[in-house]
Parts: sequence; C-alpha cells; structure tokens
Amino acid sequence: MKRRLLPALLPLALAACSQKGIEGLKTFDYSGGDERSGSLVYAETPPVGGPHNALWQTCGVYDRPLYNEYAVHSLAHGAVWITYRPDLGPEGVAALRQLLNGYPATLLSPYPGLPAPVVVSAWNAQLAVDAPDDRRLKAFLDRYGQGETAPERGAPCSGGYGGTR
Repeated sequence: MKRRLLPALLPLALAACSQKGIEGLKTFDYSGGDERSGSLVYAETPPVGGPHNALWQTCGVYDRPLYNEYAVHSLAHGAVWITYRPDLGPEGVAALRQLLNGYPATLLSPYPGLPAPVVVSAWNAQLAVDAPDDRRLKAFLDRYGQGETAPERGAPCSGGYGGTR
C-alpha cells in the first residue's frame, strides 16, 4: 500500500522543492501599460512597478542614480534592477558587477536612501539584503532574470535612455 502512494506523492514533493522561496522576498501586484510623463511618486524604494515614462532605461551599469520613471519601464520590459547605497564601497560594487555576468537584462546603480545596503527589484518583486555577497541575490536573478513577471516581457532593454540623474 505504501509503495503505491510513493509514485503519487513524488511529483508533489518535487513541485514543492522547485517552488522554494527566497527568504525576505516581497511581492506586489502592479499591472502594466500605464505610461505617463513627468516626475512620478512611488510607494516602494526603489519602485517595483506602476506608472512609468514612455521611455525605458537602457540596461547596463551606472555610477550615478537613475530616474525611477525610466527604470520602472525597464522593469516592465523584464529587467532586474540592482541598487546599492552610495557608500557601499568599490569592493561591494565590484561584487555586484560580477554578479550580473550572464544576466543581460539588468540595471545596476547607486540609490540614495535605500532601506538596506543592497536592494534588487523586478516587476512586482523586491529583496533587500545587507551585503553584495548574499546568496539570495543570485536566487532572485535566477527567478526573475528572464522577466517572467513583467507585463512587457521581451521588449528591448537597449535603445532607451542612457543618462542618469
């Protein structure tokens, strides 16, 4: 009898393992398609979705803060935005740059006033960590780095705004 249950329970156990959570992950429920001009106010720091400018931020590494409105549009395209406190230090920034290898749809920038030293955001998801070597950052990139939650998944991450604030 017990042997007959094993084949039935095995797929359930495997599914549970593949859905393993990321400790501290916060999720949200923003819909897409709300393009607006001008300066916008967001509930989260940094923002994880909502209204955004019609122009997106070109993916890449920046040494100055970005405009939220452009970065949020990049999130809508499926990008992941890693932000760090400006006082993180060169070793920490280098570690974050290294983490981006293999994830082309990413933004990396300083962000004053963060609630933690490093915050990683995707459309409707965010994780705050205390150090750039926190393993949860890679888990977040693995989960959200293909834009699965993005309303405009597959739209370009190049050819947008390439400047900073």
